[in-house]
Amino acid sequence: MKRKVLAACFCISIFLLAGCEKTPEETIVREKNAGNVKNYKSGEESKNSLRERLAAPKNYKNLKTYEDGKLVIDTDANVIVPDANEVNTYAVSAMELDQDLIDTVTNAFFEGDKIYMGYLYSIQTKEDLQEKITLLKKYKAQGNLDPYMYGTDENGNLQFDIDKVIENYQEQLKTAPDKPKKVEVKPALNLEYETEKGKEIDESHFEGVAETEHGNYHYVFTNALKPDLSFRITKIRDDLPDPMGSTNWTEGKFLSEDEESENYIPEEMIKDKIGISFEEAKKTAQEKVDKLGLGLSLADWDYSVFYQGETGASKEGMLDAGYLFCFARELDGVPVTYTISMGGGLPDMDSTLEPWSYEICNIIVGDDGIESMELMSPYQMGGVVTENVQLLDFNSIINIYEQMMEVSNADIVNYEAQRTFHIRTIKFGYSRIYDPAADNDTGLMVPVWDFFGGFEYVALDGEVSERNSGERSSQSFLTINAIDGTVIDRGLGY
Repeated sequence: MKRKVLAACFCISIFLLAGCEKTPEETIVREKNAGNVKNYKSGEESKNSLRERLAAPKNYKNLKTYEDGKLVIDTDANVIVPDANEVNTYAVSAMELDQDLIDTVTNAFFEGDKIYMGYLYSIQTKEDLQEKITLLKKYKAQGNLDPYMYGTDENGNLQFDIDKVIENYQEQLKTAPDKPKKVEVKPALNLEYETEKGKEIDESHFEGVAETEHGNYHYVFTNALKPDLSFRITKIRDDLPDPMGSTNWTEGKFLSEDEESENYIPEEMIKDKIGISFEEAKKTAQEKVDKLGLGLSLADWDYSVFYQGETGASKEGMLDAGYLFCFARELDGVPVTYTISMGGGLPDMDSTLEPWSYEICNIIVGDDGIESMELMSPYQMGGVVTENVQLLDFNSIINIYEQMMEVSNADIVNYEAQRTFHIRTIKFGYSRIYDPAADNDTGLMVPVWDFFGGFEYVALDGEVSERNSGERSSQSFLTINAIDGTVIDRGLGY
């Protein structure tokens, strides 16, 4: 760990994290400053469990009302504390995208499979183009001139010109190949590509197509946004009703709560679409992750729905479903806490910092194997920085939580008639912090408390616009450093 990171200046005052109308006269929240990290201290050895040392209950319940009843914090949460005795802080750095890492990921998912240059493989064939022409002509005959809901321009003209698109496809048909052009390749950076402009070399990006017994996959990796790097694997679907329509995978938690939403899909309907058991799917995902050699274990899971539609998921648009498995590291029996935040955000649009996202490994498994995989910004773990670090007790953390939930949400009443937060899980785990102003590729793994849940709100016009009980949430509304009580902005990563 570099000296400047050990003394990192996490310099943004916690009160800059949210616009506040009303602040308690005395705050118990610690301000982020250079001394906090530098002065982390080791505690005394203890045979008591971590839960006993922190005096953390198994459940915490409280109901707080603020701003004349317009802001309600409803906390009825299971308090999750790992079965451990002590925690350390660890040095951590961003892993580099070198050939060893590329080969490891490639072999984990495509060992023995042939991989082809993606640009050439993806050139549309005569069959591809004719299928699209036929479909567009069908839409036109039905009177559907805007099948993809592009809408109109400022003059009222359709932005999707169906006749022009058909004409373009017919022109391409004249020179299109009969079959994909397959050029086998070993995945790597700095490969030479044959394009319409001639030969080019891409120093930071690879795109290929892997042919496997479970189907064909797009395989992409890049480090164009250093220190971030990413690997993405996505199954190429040949069963789409419309090959030009928008498709996506989305988490079940966003679809199965609000019955009044147009995107509502009942949980039972999602489960009925999955043709594989949870345990079988989990085994498939874990076997692939083990081959990565990163020491990742299952941290969270959800259903995932594959849909086609321009307005998001729907019962009618659901084409397939599977299980989404989220993996994370575990240090001394304490897992890195998984949240939906990717980290690596910027404090404002004018920032010139180069951010560093969290390590993420998510895999979707269906009844025909891997459907999708994303590996983002894997960590290179360093050694222990502070052994058995001193921690604040649970009561001190709760005092910070209740004050900050009020302070950071007080201005909501300017935009909503009423909001109720439902906090249903309080979890102790690790998170990575760093100082992008000093060093954007090294940081520190520290213990934190996260407060997970959902919310519902009433708009100023009286309409209820959001309903989420928070029971299955992976959204953390507050993250508190368990050592010094500073608040970590999950979006920024520090």
